[in-house]
Amino acid sequence: MNDQELKRKTLLDEQHKELIEALETLERAITKIDKETRTTFKDTFDKLNKSLSLSFPKLFGGGHAELVMLGDDLLTCGIGITARPPGKKNASVSQLSGGEKALTAIATVFAFFELNPAPFCLLDEVDAPLDDANVTRFCNLLEELIKITNTKFIIVTHHALTMSKMHRLYGVTMPEKGISQLVAVDLQKAESMVA
Repeated sequence: MNDQELKRKTLLDEQHKELIEALETLERAITKIDKETRTTFKDTFDKLNKSLSLSFPKLFGGGHAELVMLGDDLLTCGIGITARPPGKKNASVSQLSGGEKALTAIATVFAFFELNPAPFCLLDEVDAPLDDANVTRFCNLLEELIKITNTKFIIVTHHALTMSKMHRLYGVTMPEKGISQLVAVDLQKAESMVA
């Protein structure tokens, strides 16, 4: 082997060594990230499940709901919801009525907000499939959540009971054909004026 070939071999050996070291560093980093991700996911999953187990009975006047992992590997498994409204057997969400599905979805969203509140949340017609008793429980839980999280909720609704529980109303009227007019009412101020 001549000098040029020896230098080339030495250079290639050094590059190979660097690549092996870089690969080992990447594998250690991936292992560390996977471990931290699994731990964070499991902790968040458990907290979310606890929050859901508290919000669901408030909306249903009893019952139980929980998140379930659909697989063994925390990094690749899916997540499902089992819900048992009062007086019913365990059921998947697909077996619930429209109103029960809506309440289960609301309970899940509220559980997420308790865990990680956002500055505001837009709920569009979530109360549409609900009867008056369920709307009342929905509004009560919403009030609770507002106090805990300081989240501003914007609710699009046509339900009079939901509107009556809100602090402010914004709407659109048409006093003359083809002319829309925005209307805003602060219900707390309106109540104090009436009193």
